[in-house]
Amino acid sequence: MPSLPLSILDLSPVTTGISGPQALRNSIDLARHADRLGFSRYWVAEHHNMPNIASSAPDIMIGQIAAATQHLRVGSGGVMLPNHAPLQVAERYKVLEGLFPDRIDLGIGRAPGTDPVTSYALRRRQDDPAGDDFLDRFQELLLFDQRGFPESHPFRKVNAMPADVPLPPIFLLGSSGYSAQLAAHVGAGFSFAHHFSDFDPVGPMTVYREQYKPSEQRPQPHAILALHVVAADTEAEAERLASSVDLNFARRRQGHYAPIPSPEEAAAHSYSPSDRALIAQNRARLVVGDKRKVMAHVEPLLEATKADEVMITTMIYDHEARKHSYELMAEAFGLSPRV
Repeated sequence: MPSLPLSILDLSPVTTGISGPQALRNSIDLARHADRLGFSRYWVAEHHNMPNIASSAPDIMIGQIAAATQHLRVGSGGVMLPNHAPLQVAERYKVLEGLFPDRIDLGIGRAPGTDPVTSYALRRRQDDPAGDDFLDRFQELLLFDQRGFPESHPFRKVNAMPADVPLPPIFLLGSSGYSAQLAAHVGAGFSFAHHFSDFDPVGPMTVYREQYKPSEQRPQPHAILALHVVAADTEAEAERLASSVDLNFARRRQGHYAPIPSPEEAAAHSYSPSDRALIAQNRARLVVGDKRKVMAHVEPLLEATKADEVMITTMIYDHEARKHSYELMAEAFGLSPRV
């Protein structure tokens, strides 16, 4: 296996067996575990109005996790920029960078991370919520960092504070070619969301490398491949754990949002033909198995995409089984544990 950096994307999963606060505490516990195992980054997501995800405020979680760990880079996977004023994002992540120098990442996404009504509730005190203004917001964020507004601009004298702290390294998150091209154009990192995208990652990641324009912050491209992995000591146990993922996915696609069910709930569920079709669709991108089977799936992807780093999310019911899944992946990637 190539010695690539291995990282974690955490959504703070809420299950039928735990509360939201416990899900958040589990994230801090998992981050400490990842720090000891030798993982490189720990990113937290932004989602809203989703009963199975407690991660709605990544900047708050980043501060808590960075304070609880020593070595991990901690970041957002990502800030859903349509939900936020760019100045607010700049200042919050400058504060984090000031508190934890050279340990913070700013991952940015185009989607709102929620349904249209919740998106409107998040944005209704900002500009007109209609239309896609991501590019305008992103350019404004960069200008606040660079103090690059022209003389005639009303924000010319507005400084994102603390003014003597730069923004953390920026990554654009995407599931198609648009974000890859934009990341290449501005000289940012790029993370491809293969854990939920039906789009082949090879094309966007190739475009990113071929079109990359070096920036002061990042002279070389850096492409992360994000995967959804469920690993266990045996294939049978991995399949049992993944049954929760299967049922949760089928329910979500049918508009039923609920905490992640247990494997026992999944085993007792009566699946319709449409359920099974949805599960088969998701299984095309979900990686399930023991270490050998998982790596047999992952290695060709890494070769094809030329990824610089792998980021794993594991959305299963049992917290200890989730920690063990990451342990197995750390072993498979040859990570060196930290004392």
